[in-house]
Amino acid sequence: MELRQLQMFMEVAKHKSITRAAEHLHLSQPALSKSIMALEEELGMTLIIRSNKTSDLTDGGKVVLEYAQKMTALMEEMKTTLNDMTNLTRGQLNIGLPPFIGSLFFPRVMAKFHQTYPNIELNIAEYGGARVVKSVEEGEVELGVTVLPIDEEPFHVYPIVEEEMKLLVYKDHRLAGKGEVNVRDLKREEFVFYHEEFSLNQILMNHFRAFGIEPKILFKSSQWDLMSEMVAANLGITILPQSICNRVFNKDTMVLDLKPTILWNLAVLTKKDRYISNAARTFIEFILQDPL
Repeated sequence: MELRQLQMFMEVAKHKSITRAAEHLHLSQPALSKSIMALEEELGMTLIIRSNKTSDLTDGGKVVLEYAQKMTALMEEMKTTLNDMTNLTRGQLNIGLPPFIGSLFFPRVMAKFHQTYPNIELNIAEYGGARVVKSVEEGEVELGVTVLPIDEEPFHVYPIVEEEMKLLVYKDHRLAGKGEVNVRDLKREEFVFYHEEFSLNQILMNHFRAFGIEPKILFKSSQWDLMSEMVAANLGITILPQSICNRVFNKDTMVLDLKPTILWNLAVLTKKDRYISNAARTFIEFILQDPL
């Protein structure tokens, strides 16, 4: 059974005449009759009562007409929905974001994107960077934002932010008077650190170990404001991205430069060889055109 057959059947039902339906469809009467007969044969019942003057529907024909109308309406609805998605008048996008990154940059980005594309629904899953990468790879979210470096082979990677990591210390800490601190000078320090699920945990651990340092970690957190408040309470030191340090207004803390420089690189990820929706492509272009 083909949709075209049902549409021709609907025309016959509408005009109550195979002849008039054939004229409307720009078909020959024999061709239309043959199509209706093929439909009847496939369904195993007569659908039209044929007479010289009119073509009325049988009870079975009325049932087929009802379903044919529903199927045609669904097809039209599908076409409308696809057209709307293509033109971004509707759609849905699932995004994976680490809490650090989400609270820093994305409220402004989301607001501007929503103003531009108000019918695109944005669903945000807050995960640590490592889980964001896994969620994109497994298809749980269509795109994610994470900290580089990662294994880029399975992904399309779109860099969006590069900035320095800074050292945050208590105002009376022994290093507070220095404008710049070498990583080697942190060997005996106590740290407020990131949970293991966050990419920054491994990135910083790799930097420390490159200098033969195994940092002494007193506390772990997933919230930058809590980490900075712990530093303000003289419970340890921490290392935060410049953007976060710019938001720390506690007078009991000092922000210092680190040498050698540790960079904080953010990127949008999508999975290679996987369909990327028009909404996702547009969101990526939106971010790249308006840097964070």
